[in-house]
Amino acid sequence: MQSYTIGQAARLLGVSPDTARRWADAGRVATHRDEGGRRLIDGRDLAAFSVELAKAGGAEEDASYTSVRNAFPGIVTAIKLGDVAAQVEIQAGPHRLVSLLTREAVEELGLEVGMEATARVKSTNVHIDRA
Repeated sequence: MQSYTIGQAARLLGVSPDTARRWADAGRVATHRDEGGRRLIDGRDLAAFSVELAKAGGAEEDASYTSVRNAFPGIVTAIKLGDVAAQVEIQAGPHRLVSLLTREAVEELGLEVGMEATARVKSTNVHIDRA
């Protein structure tokens, strides 16, 4: 399972690294240390926390996503696989994006809950890029 540094988690949550560090210090999101002593957050824990944070409206308001051709870096929070189609949810700071794509595309990208991904929006289409 992929893990994220405090800085990476902050970027995915749409907050400053100091805010993410304070949340970790307060026990709002669990961390562990790697061999180098850096604090890491498990991808599944970060995905769950990002959904909880978005529901509470806790992301910073100054994140700006203004162009219709935006890239929304975030974390995969849910995947629903059907026989042919799939639904992928990404939490990008305060934004929850849902994309419908083929099951084959999800499998080729190796998408899993807790992994970093980018939703790209142009007009009414959302494309998912693996980070």
